[in-house]
Amino acid sequence: MNAPEALAPTAADRPAHAASPAHASDELRAALSEAGLHAPVTGGAADADVRIGPLAPADARQLARLIRTGTKRTLKTARALREICAGHRIELPGLRVRQGRITLGPVRVEDAARLARVLGAVPPPAARPAPVAGTDAAFVGALLGHVFPEATGGGALSVSVREEAPGLLELGAIDARTARRLVRALRF
Repeated sequence: MNAPEALAPTAADRPAHAASPAHASDELRAALSEAGLHAPVTGGAADADVRIGPLAPADARQLARLIRTGTKRTLKTARALREICAGHRIELPGLRVRQGRITLGPVRVEDAARLARVLGAVPPPAARPAPVAGTDAAFVGALLGHVFPEATGGGALSVSVREEAPGLLELGAIDARTARRLVRALRF
């Protein structure tokens, strides 16, 4: 007895393609409309540049309130992180909220090393030779990259050495949840 031949897939067997994502200008226009705000929004087909036209003062105030309300928890977390780091004498001058994430930004190697120590990194024994000049940043970056997930319960942090400024590391962005866990780790 021969096995039945496999049938070629038909159009009904293939997954339907999701609708292409709306242009950024369309999304913004819809969101403003849903919020009851009236503002002309323009954007090219490729949405290379989206512009919001003139807003009435009342609409501008409402838009500002909506943005603050929507980002309140993330902004509060960023403020708490900035304050707790300052309490540990860790300067994070580039700490910003961008696209719902907290970007830690550039940090001096000394501050990154202090952050790693506060998070529980064990410094190398004094018996080991000191790292060669220029590798300090890479060593501290690796140390911080290793201890960060342990201290925050799994949150990852990208750390890179700034080639043009060997005394600085570039710390990446973390989500607000990871930032809150980082604040808790720095408190204890």
